Amino acid sequence: MNIKIKKSLHRKKGLRYSFARIVLKIIGWKVDQQVPDCKKYLLIAVPHTSNWDLPLMLIVSMVIGVKLNWVSKDTIFKGVFGTYLKWLGGIPVNRRLRTNFSDQVIEVFNKASELIIVIAPEGTRSRTEFWKTGFYHIAVGAKIPIAFGYLDYGKKEAGIGSLLYPTGNIEKDFEAIRDFYKNKTGKKQKNFGPIQVNPEKLIGS
Repeated sequence: MNIKIKKSLHRKKGLRYSFARIVLKIIGWKVDQQVPDCKKYLLIAVPHTSNWDLPLMLIVSMVIGVKLNWVSKDTIFKGVFGTYLKWLGGIPVNRRLRTNFSDQVIEVFNKASELIIVIAPEGTRSRTEFWKTGFYHIAVGAKIPIAFGYLDYGKKEAGIGSLLYPTGNIEKDFEAIRDFYKNKTGKKQKNFGPIQVNPEKLIGS
């Protein structure tokens, strides 16, 4: 694992920051304000076990001063609501194209000079026995690191722990991911399944 972390350069001013700090103080959460020292990376959000994860993650992002983006099918980005979704960081992708989802996101990263895209590799709030591996293939294809974002409901702590520069050996890299998240607790811990790859999805299989 190659770790490059710096202190957040957030100016700690403005209504968004103040609002977020007040909310976190009320609910008793702490935030590690260290952020990756790079302009482009894929942020995985783990554990993802509850509907509360998204609003809490957005509040945390306001405190550490990073703009999070997310991707979804382009059909929801229509009219005024679509403009609002883009303002919230939404990036539309065309699922009707022959180019698959991962390749489209790789292209988005390649065209950007600065970009953070957040993905929940569990793919669902319910328990699953295997992670989706699209995030890993995106990071490999775009030649960007994977940042370990976390919401630890057990300790009421959140932040970005470290960076993993994928080697292409997905089984070995997943060992590092498992090691980082082994002590992290989701809001509904019973929904937090094992961090492992479906053998049928392994690279080269």
